[in-house]
Amino acid sequence: MKTDVKTDILWDVVVIGGGPSGMMAAGRAAELGRKVLLLEKNPTLGKKLLITGGGRCNLTNNKPDIRTMLSQYKGNARFLFSAFSQFSVEDTLNFFHRRGVPTVEEEEGRVFPVSNKAQSVLNALTHYMKDGGVRIQTNTAVAGLSIDAETEYIAIRIKGALANKAGKTEIIAKSCIVATGGVSHPETGSTGEGFAWLKKIGHTIIDNDFALVPIALTDAWAKKLSGSTLKDIKLTAFQNGQKQETYNGILLFTHFGISGPTVLNMSKAIRELLQYGEVAIALDVFPKFDHKELEEQLQTLLVGKSNKKLKNTLDKLIPAALVFAVLKLANVDGETPNHSVRREDRIKLVSLMKRIPLHVQELLGADKAVISSGGAALKEVNFKTMQSRLVPNLYLIGDALNIDRPSGGYSLQLCWTTGFVAGEVAAKVE
Repeated sequence: MKTDVKTDILWDVVVIGGGPSGMMAAGRAAELGRKVLLLEKNPTLGKKLLITGGGRCNLTNNKPDIRTMLSQYKGNARFLFSAFSQFSVEDTLNFFHRRGVPTVEEEEGRVFPVSNKAQSVLNALTHYMKDGGVRIQTNTAVAGLSIDAETEYIAIRIKGALANKAGKTEIIAKSCIVATGGVSHPETGSTGEGFAWLKKIGHTIIDNDFALVPIALTDAWAKKLSGSTLKDIKLTAFQNGQKQETYNGILLFTHFGISGPTVLNMSKAIRELLQYGEVAIALDVFPKFDHKELEEQLQTLLVGKSNKKLKNTLDKLIPAALVFAVLKLANVDGETPNHSVRREDRIKLVSLMKRIPLHVQELLGADKAVISSGGAALKEVNFKTMQSRLVPNLYLIGDALNIDRPSGGYSLQLCWTTGFVAGEVAAKVE
């Protein structure tokens, strides 16, 4: 990939940002026959894409019904309906399948490449751009934007160190697509500078924050379970003894506390609660059972293995890594033979498994965030085209938009949809 910036060419479309939305936009505009330049400040494309889904790339969520899909975007469905009608989940799957990326659907509708490698997705996107003739320039940092009032062309200012031999530091485009992302994982290039450019040319920028982040706990026992995963659990946040938010799904214990899809999805609510005081989380390992049903399950297990010790039996009910912690927290002796476990101890164990206490220390920062919230105000964008309502021929896509969404493939689907629509519309600018 070359880094000699061409300032003597009038480009049809310039895309700023080589992440998923930017690559999709560039590929689509080029596919329609336009002269397209993609600028990326990193040495390579897709740096953040390669770490999504733990490196596996959760590329969408299989909710083919548009209204059902958009219900996950927290009140932003009215903005997104038009864009998703043009490029849907089904279109996304067809796009990658046609380009040699077969997919598999996992829990909660999450879709991954069969290869389990984000590189497969990146390869498909880079080939898409190559087939259309997109000019890619890496190691190219943008300093800002300006608009020519007469021609409505957009000038993209390149930082001086990357100017060409003639000293020119502007690239001129008929249309420009901003795909610079938010502020999550800044080491990948998502440092939020695009918001400063947009603000200078008139856009309202909603304060950026970290939306999906792991949670650090004060509980030492939880940190000892690092690497253990619990499925089909329920997490409920409490403040001052009052129930606040409840989420169901998957939990991952880590060396600092907890993570996983369910934790990430509740992290923004936790962040807001922490402004008002301490927050505790109750972990229900068996949300499908009430206390009576769970006690019956435990009793059946103990009777069936009456001569074994309790500590060697509970792993048939809960993950082995959790057994010692449950026994200790419930203050029940694991050396007790099953036939001698008292009813009051069974009740304590059941009560604990329905409400294991977790104590929030803090939320981790931008370096651990999956996505960030905040960005350009949605009322200033025409979602039929992804074009700015304030600046002609300027398009805003992906994480540049102030759209909250949960973990589970929704972020990348937003990138594919907004990128495709912007690329298609920008290609029509004469």
